[in-house]
Amino acid sequence: MNSVIFLTKGETIGLWIAVAIVAVIILFLFFKSIVIVHQTEAYVIERIGKYKATLDVGWHFIVPIFDKVVKKVSLKEHVVDFKPQPVITKDNVTIQIDTVVFYQITDPHAYTYGVNNPINAIENLTATTLRNIIGELELDATLTSRDVINAKVRLILDEATDPWGIKVRRVELKNIIPPRDIQEAMEKQMRAERERREAILKAEGEKRSAILVAEGEKESVVLKAEAKKEALIAEAEGAARAIQLINDANPNQQYLTIKTLETLAKIADGKATKLFIPSNMADLTSLVASITETVATTKDKEKEE
Repeated sequence: MNSVIFLTKGETIGLWIAVAIVAVIILFLFFKSIVIVHQTEAYVIERIGKYKATLDVGWHFIVPIFDKVVKKVSLKEHVVDFKPQPVITKDNVTIQIDTVVFYQITDPHAYTYGVNNPINAIENLTATTLRNIIGELELDATLTSRDVINAKVRLILDEATDPWGIKVRRVELKNIIPPRDIQEAMEKQMRAERERREAILKAEGEKRSAILVAEGEKESVVLKAEAKKEALIAEAEGAARAIQLINDANPNQQYLTIKTLETLAKIADGKATKLFIPSNMADLTSLVASITETVATTKDKEKEE
């Protein structure tokens, strides 16, 4: 004989409420069991306090309540700017060095369980490494050897942080700050060097200017001499050509007498400072007679005309 159980209205409502609560709990646990890992991230999972797995990119299912995400690790490259550290050089000069470290997490498990506060550990390790390296260099070498110092510090940090799951990509000395008196001495040295270069450039400019002026004067004198030479040559050639033409024309005695008279007129115009007298006075007498005869002949021709 089958028995039928009848529920009252209140009991039915209570049953539906219980079913709804169980459904909500099941849905809650279902969604809690789903873990979505984004790109460039990794999740470290523990089960009841013990390392279970490292979740990569994508969908993952875990056991709610028992499994827990204890660390979300970013796999991007990180940049940390550490405060200036006091460092003493080989020549006993205390300087402040500001460093920048670029690192990347390559092993989330080692990063989570390898060291407590890894950033603080890297900062202290950077400071001690710089003290060891700078202690072997003098101030001038420190200021001019940044690349060498960066490479040495990066190599030491990378080796030391490898067990922590950290890869040190780059180390840069952002600032090297010497003491104030050293800075003033360096500024004076730089100012003196600039003034020395300025004086050298000025002297070289003046020297070059004097050379150019001398070369210009030299070229001017040469050109004037060449021009005078060409003028004298042209004048001599003209005179020679004139004499040749006169000789070719076979001038008579009257023409020669007139030319001689013109020459004497030029000598007697008062501008000549020297007077040439023929050594043979008979020649001078004959010359005067020829001139007189020429002048008389010229006057007779004018009367006849």
